[in-house]
Amino acid sequence: MNTVRIAVLAYSGCMPTQLFGIADVLRIAADIDRSLGARRGVTLDVELVALSGRAVTVAGGVALRPKRPVGTYDLLIVPGLETQRHPDWAQALAPLSAECQFIQNSFARGTTVAAVCIGAFLLGEAGLLDGRKVTTAWLFSADLATRYPAAKLEADAILMQDGAVITTAAVSSAFDLAIHLVKLYLGAEVATATAAVTLLPAPRASQSPYVDTAMLDTPRPTFAHNLMQWFEQRLTDEFDLEQVARAFHVSSRTLMRRAKAETGKSPLALLQEARVEHAKRLLRDGDWPIIRVVEAVGYADVVSFTRLFARLVGETPAKYRQRQPFVASEGCVLRHRVSGTARRL
Repeated sequence: MNTVRIAVLAYSGCMPTQLFGIADVLRIAADIDRSLGARRGVTLDVELVALSGRAVTVAGGVALRPKRPVGTYDLLIVPGLETQRHPDWAQALAPLSAECQFIQNSFARGTTVAAVCIGAFLLGEAGLLDGRKVTTAWLFSADLATRYPAAKLEADAILMQDGAVITTAAVSSAFDLAIHLVKLYLGAEVATATAAVTLLPAPRASQSPYVDTAMLDTPRPTFAHNLMQWFEQRLTDEFDLEQVARAFHVSSRTLMRRAKAETGKSPLALLQEARVEHAKRLLRDGDWPIIRVVEAVGYADVVSFTRLFARLVGETPAKYRQRQPFVASEGCVLRHRVSGTARRL
């Protein structure tokens, strides 16, 4: 049997869900693999490690006593850390310099390194992100791009593997990573069985359906930002490039040039994004029929808007709504959506 040594790195302030969630799924997968005859002849040896070998206080104040890492590992998994909404990244990462050095040294010895959520920032400090396609939690993707400009950020991705570096999206993507690793080491059959036993959903391809732009930082006033605000107040108006240009006292050519320079997108694309974002809020916060939502954002054709929504969000309006377990209705009454129906609680 070929043994794959996997270390899950515990450190002060890390998220215990990611520590134990991945380890538990991998152990379940190993048991399933044995029951199926261990056809690949691979054994997973999963260890929870910490550099000091002493107690580590993880997020939430829980003290753990992992073992000290010994030897070389085939895979090192780095969980994310607890942080504030607007962290001082230099201050947050400074106490973890030893962990970042360990990550760098492990990688140099040939260890594959995987980071969950904002564990990607530790990989960035270790120099592993430069020139690689990476992802992280959508809420902090702009911070990652700013702090590590040499990284090739794929902000929408749930999981990115570029060579021996794996990065994932937010907290629950730890389970996407776990199933990815099961498939990588034990095969698709074991991965499918493990997902079924643990009630994990099919692998997710994009973070886009989960992004709530209201939670993102409001940018400084720019031409494109003002243009978006203008569109948000006129979602149902028919798009007229000349009319928009007159409203901003510029020519249509200048309008196109300035929007493209600041966002890489045309004014029409920005309007479409504004319409889709408003539709997401209506689908998430109310129980209007989809046709009414479509009309409320300026479309008469449900099919064409569904195509646009699916292209920008990664799923149809109906599927997006189905994923929202609770929606607020008038009078702050909550409704629980079950199989497309609404039940008053």
